[in-house]
Amino acid sequence: MEPVCLLVAEDEALLLIDLEDALIEAGFTVVAVTSGGKAIERLTSAGSSIQGIVTDIRLGDRPDGWSIARAAREIDPLMAVVYVSGDSAPEWASKGVPNSIMLEKPFAMAQLVTAISQLLNARQSGASAP
Repeated sequence: MEPVCLLVAEDEALLLIDLEDALIEAGFTVVAVTSGGKAIERLTSAGSSIQGIVTDIRLGDRPDGWSIARAAREIDPLMAVVYVSGDSAPEWASKGVPNSIMLEKPFAMAQLVTAISQLLNARQSGASAP
């Protein structure tokens, strides 16, 4: 069975490396990008095998993490979405996609692995996540 492919969008280079390392160590394949535009590009590219996304909300330029998640759900309504943010958590209820998870920075990498795994398991079983 192929490892699950995740898209990680984060504009802080050191955090992006940490996120990527933690997810690879957990057995995922990771496509890492530093902007919203690159994230949308990867999601919409032909043959994209991305099954989940981890995105910061504020990426410095448009589109933001909210837009990336909406675009991902247009492509795949069951796409697993984990938001990571230092300041946008209060907006999650109104701007986040349904059945997503918000992690407030700073968080433990184990929390990230647990969150994305929980969403991917719900996706495979056809159930909705928390």
